[in-house]
Amino acid sequence: MSTHSATASHENRLAGETSPYLLQHKHNPVDWWPWGTQALAEAKRANKPILLSVGYAACHWCHVMAHESFEDDATAKVMNDLFVNIKVDREERPDIDQIYMSALHHLGEHGGWPLTMFLTPAGEPFWGGTYFPKTSRYGKPAFVDLLREVERVFRQEPQSVEQNRSALMARLSETARPKGRVVIAAPELDRAAGQIAGMIDPVHGGMRGAPKFPQPMMLEFLWRAAQRLNDRRYFGAVELSLARMCEGGIYDHLGGGFSRYSVDERWLTPHFEKMLYDNALLLELLALAYQRSANDLFRTRARETVAWLAREMTTADGAFCASLDADSEGEEGKFYVWSGAEIEAVLGKDDAAVFAAHYDVTADGNFEGHTILNRLKHLPRSMEDEARLGAMRAKLLEARSKRIRPGLDDKVLADWNGLMIAALVNAGVSLDEQAFVEMAARAFLCIDAKMAHGDRLGHSWREGRLTVPGLASDHAAMIRAALALYEATGEHGYLERALAWQGTLDRHYANPDGGGYFLTAADAEGLVVRPSATTDDATPNPNALAAQNLVRLAVFTGQHAWRDKADRLFDGIVASAGENLFAHLALLNALDLRLRTAEIVVAGQGARADALVAAARKLPFLDRIVLRATGALPATHPAQEKIKAAGTEGAAFVCIGETCSLPINDPTKIHEPLEAMRK
Repeated sequence: MSTHSATASHENRLAGETSPYLLQHKHNPVDWWPWGTQALAEAKRANKPILLSVGYAACHWCHVMAHESFEDDATAKVMNDLFVNIKVDREERPDIDQIYMSALHHLGEHGGWPLTMFLTPAGEPFWGGTYFPKTSRYGKPAFVDLLREVERVFRQEPQSVEQNRSALMARLSETARPKGRVVIAAPELDRAAGQIAGMIDPVHGGMRGAPKFPQPMMLEFLWRAAQRLNDRRYFGAVELSLARMCEGGIYDHLGGGFSRYSVDERWLTPHFEKMLYDNALLLELLALAYQRSANDLFRTRARETVAWLAREMTTADGAFCASLDADSEGEEGKFYVWSGAEIEAVLGKDDAAVFAAHYDVTADGNFEGHTILNRLKHLPRSMEDEARLGAMRAKLLEARSKRIRPGLDDKVLADWNGLMIAALVNAGVSLDEQAFVEMAARAFLCIDAKMAHGDRLGHSWREGRLTVPGLASDHAAMIRAALALYEATGEHGYLERALAWQGTLDRHYANPDGGGYFLTAADAEGLVVRPSATTDDATPNPNALAAQNLVRLAVFTGQHAWRDKADRLFDGIVASAGENLFAHLALLNALDLRLRTAEIVVAGQGARADALVAAARKLPFLDRIVLRATGALPATHPAQEKIKAAGTEGAAFVCIGETCSLPINDPTKIHEPLEAMRK
């Protein structure tokens, strides 16, 4: 019988890292290396294959595999004898994750985490998988049997390894090269939207079947199609999906915030981890949905989610933490679920009965004998009912705060923070929540102060240590954040920062073959290939964010060269996008912005100009770019002509595509050119 050796007396090399995920493994008997040139050099020196294990702090099955295998002395001995073992936090090093996850896909395997890949001593992938059980079950080999076989093939059948490796490396290289010219324009976007709409669950929203992920890029794509085509069906599909999420167990009805996904088709049972990026992307959609529908459910959930962000996910300096774990006390979801008796102990018998009726609390429960709070069953509720339920939720939240909390991964990631900063700005402007914008500005200041060296950003910051160089995703997301703040406040410093970071992106990350960007900087060390995927994963692809930024920079600076650069980026990527549109939805959303954004320039001073700016900013943020033209603009900026035309009173100039409206003087009519041009 094997023993577990995750004791405080033993520490491996991960003890010197700052990532909370890596530190969780510092007591493993596995002789882990962090990713770096030293680990690769050791593999070459010892002529051992590399076992690469990639995970993240909120990954449930990463924890399972760690407990079963990495904490086990016998398993660790086999790993140490046969391999150089490298542990990676995918959130800290998404470049490494992308390279080897892409390799796994090319092997015909489904991706996911934990990612377990086997590499040559040079770091070249030749085989892999995800979770492997300690003992064989459900057709998966026992982990130790697998380790021995992989090492045997590496040692005794190098031609098999070389065949696999060569095919993998060739296919990885091919993904960076355009395969021909493909045209994607509004008709192609419309057809894709029709196909996606046909896959929406008409009862529960989201994609049909289970598990159900929120898929915010897909929902944004449908929302844009609804705006483009003025088609209520698409608006309805998005609003249904959001409403069911907002009432389901995927939403934390006491503390706010959305979990990563639901394991069932009803949004009832979440995989309980909460990720910063999911909540950022959903926050923007909630604001859009409220603007159109006036359904207070969406505004309420947006406010509650931001309250959760402020209470549980914000560092002392104002930046945002990466994630909350699913597990506490060794059990998934234990922090979040309730029994009827626990609720009655807090609320008393009468209030508990009322609460149970509204939140699906039953004697048998709906999750392993306990209850995941949800409001999927529709009940009429008056304003008085909601106020009473709100008071009950506050009491339960206070009681829950005394439980042992799930682990907080408090590293600060520049790219995820950029997504949340932009979301807070866009939602804050849409919902008249100035406090959201102030939170965003504080977080931006923190990232700029702690994670920028000159004009270059790092990727991950914790306990005073910064992971450098940063990634294209960091620069693209923070440029987007800077531009959102500039648009909302008119403060020129945000535009200057965006331009500086865009310069960094172009100098250190540009892919000359495709017009887009590599994920890693030209001076990043220790990688066998520079990843250049154009597809989305759980977050929008950085090329898509960059394309959107370039379109906005063209308006804010008045320099058409930025739009030309955006067009070259689209030209370089649409070939691969055309082969799989549904994996490139963020890029298609950026293309929609390029094709039909409303460029609104407000010139002049005084009360009328202020009112015009306010009215323009209240238009849906997905497809409008608002510039307040002031004396701070360069003399060569095209808006200088508009300043002259506006005179002292103020006027708005609206252009969509290559067509512009007459000057508008009445703030209540600023939407009319948009409606006229889009009919």
